[in-house]
Amino acid sequence: MKTSDFDYLLTEELIAQTPIEPRDHSRLMVLSHDTGKIEHRRFYDLPDYLAAGDVMVFNNSRVFPARLYAKRTDTAAQVELLLLDRRSTGEWRALVKPGRRMRSGATFEVAGDDEPGISGEVVEIEPDGSRIVRLSGEERLHELGVVPLPPYIHEPLADAERYQTVYSRVAGSVAAPTAGLHFTEALLDRIRKHGVETVFVTLHVGWDSFRPVDTEDPSAHDLHTESWEMSAEAALAINRAKDEGRRVISVGTTAVRLLEHAAMLGDGPLREGSGRADLLILPGHRFRVIDALVTNFHLPRSTLLMLTSAFAGREQVLNAYQEAASRRYRFYSFGDAMLVL
Repeated sequence: MKTSDFDYLLTEELIAQTPIEPRDHSRLMVLSHDTGKIEHRRFYDLPDYLAAGDVMVFNNSRVFPARLYAKRTDTAAQVELLLLDRRSTGEWRALVKPGRRMRSGATFEVAGDDEPGISGEVVEIEPDGSRIVRLSGEERLHELGVVPLPPYIHEPLADAERYQTVYSRVAGSVAAPTAGLHFTEALLDRIRKHGVETVFVTLHVGWDSFRPVDTEDPSAHDLHTESWEMSAEAALAINRAKDEGRRVISVGTTAVRLLEHAAMLGDGPLREGSGRADLLILPGHRFRVIDALVTNFHLPRSTLLMLTSAFAGREQVLNAYQEAASRRYRFYSFGDAMLVL
């Protein structure tokens, strides 16, 4: 297995720059895991493929304003920071550009209106080029930070809430769990009235979602850890469904990573827990929890495409992607969706 096995060509005009309105009017490709059969529907048709007793698992993480526009205190030069994860109070791992000028000891400031803003210092440079920065005034992140959009989206977003799921609750992600962007409150109500149980877990999505695998051996890819949490109630609902032979449907690859990581922590049922996960799911993985998957169309050579291929089969997924491109589906974060059954 090589990283190039997960490459495909996509013309730039198929990369969605703005979200569809209403949310649930995006297109939905339905792919049969067993036969490779493909159907073309709309996302609001999703309940047609659900059954009473199904359990749908959603990632309720919320994107926080992780992008900071700052100035160096010595030169007033503009710098941009993307906070990746919080190490301790006031200390973050971050991507910084231009990085070559932000060596250890460099200081910067994010201006606040009439009140003090955020000041910071680079305290360490990581082997991968990211920085450990120490912030003063981090309590103002939600005022002075900006919600980051993926690097392939070039259009400004009129409403930052449109890059949040309607059920997002726990701030901590630097990227949205995008399969969930298609759901509306009305669609969730329809799903519940259909007899489907909705369960919420939390995995804070890291920037690795957009980082292509740069080694030809994907198993050598260094996947950064992500913070996760699952309640006792969520674990109980999923365990009960598995025991009774009911389907567990993951909404997004982020929920898959959490569920499969939690399942590998022990040989028995899922348990309440939290921690950090860095599970890289490649073809050959034995799925312990999920029976179906709602997902978007992912970047070439990405760990998300590899995960989807592990679940549905690489050839079937790439054939589906080829058909999606030929039918002018919209790709990536604001794009259309796929349901794998």
